Amino acid sequence: MFQPKLFTALQGYGRKRLVQDIGAGLTVGVVALPLTRAIAIASGLAPETGLFTAVLAGFLISLLGGSRVQMGGPTVAFIVIVYSAVQRYGVANLKIATAASGARSI
Repeated sequence: MFQPKLFTALQGYGRKRLVQDIGAGLTVGVVALPLTRAIAIASGLAPETGLFTAVLAGFLISLLGGSRVQMGGPTVAFIVIVYSAVQRYGVANLKIATAASGARSI
């Protein structure tokens, strides 16, 4: 049965690790949030689309993540793929493809 890593990772979680995680989250956020805006703009979308995606993806990665030392964030290499998909198929179909690929990996 599928059990998110978050459930087992929180065992023995204390104040020291919380402070470390907050510091790591702020560090990643300083880099990721401007980068997601840039990726959205480069893909032909509104900058707020990138921010919304970063927040939603960050939450889902944190909830369903696979390891205590793994982090997820925006990947600039995907600009070419996202831009091409948006131009060819539109944002609605990009969302469908993204959801379908995510559902397939479960």
